[in-house]
Amino acid sequence: MESTLVSPTNTQMDASQSIERLVAAMERVIRGKRPQIEQVITTLLAGGHILMEDNPGTGKTVLARTLAQCIAGSKDEQHVLFKRIQFTPDLLPMDLIGSHIFDDRTKEFVFKKGPLFCNILLADEINRASPKVQSALLEAMAENQITSGDTTLPLEQLFFTIATQNPIEMEGTYPLPAAQLDRFYMKIYFGYVDEETELNIYREYLNIARNLNQGEQVLSMAEVLALQTQAAAVHVHDEILKGVSHIVRATREHADISLGASTRSGIAFLKCLRAYALVKGRSFVIEDDLKDITRAVLDHRLIYRNKDGRANALQNIINKETERLAKLRLF
Repeated sequence: MESTLVSPTNTQMDASQSIERLVAAMERVIRGKRPQIEQVITTLLAGGHILMEDNPGTGKTVLARTLAQCIAGSKDEQHVLFKRIQFTPDLLPMDLIGSHIFDDRTKEFVFKKGPLFCNILLADEINRASPKVQSALLEAMAENQITSGDTTLPLEQLFFTIATQNPIEMEGTYPLPAAQLDRFYMKIYFGYVDEETELNIYREYLNIARNLNQGEQVLSMAEVLALQTQAAAVHVHDEILKGVSHIVRATREHADISLGASTRSGIAFLKCLRAYALVKGRSFVIEDDLKDITRAVLDHRLIYRNKDGRANALQNIINKETERLAKLRLF
């Protein structure tokens, strides 16, 4: 079975150039992490949120700030509205969503918005706060709105959460609730850079800091929203669609997985595949895209019976399905 590939349109070429400008601008600050940068942009264009796990000092926070610096805001603002919340054990839900305060002039209670009312939110060390506070993000991430008492307010049209967490083995951390984890389209591991890149960072850290503080806005908020719309229109071959379904359903039936992926997980999977194809400069999804992002999209949503299952179960499912697709020679 073969599929005829169409030549890229002008719109597709414009999208590829826009994404490449964004990646290049971020690489001036974030060195040696192009795959992670592409995954963050993929999640942004898919309309989801991303969780990054690793030890402190690997560049997770800087990546979030860099992304915000690269996107121009609306109404002639210098860049999109960026907020950082440092999660701590004494944090309260109202510290995120805001609260009603009494106005002496009007003699009425007015709502003072919290840091969730922004375009790009950095939830730093999210697993150092209590599960109650972690859950305060659920409505914002799922419904793009917050509720305080009888008041429900919409968040910004462009609302993207980048959450960082330390490994759960570290002291003072709480595991994220399963419902919270399911709202993150991707979970990635940042990791340390290789030796050559690290040496380069040491040599140029002053220039890197300058690039961060004087970051160039390479895309507008309107362009990012347009790229999200374009990502949603990326073509998915019916056999690829079946492949997504096979992988999701296989996680529910595997002997080493006690809780498999939901239908909502499958929808997030498809959105990420479409966005990833666009990031890679294509208007269609290929089987290699499944190899590249399936683990990042599904692994954190699964509950394994043992450590061996975590290491092998999902990978075996991915391999089986990509081998089936390869035999069909779709592209």
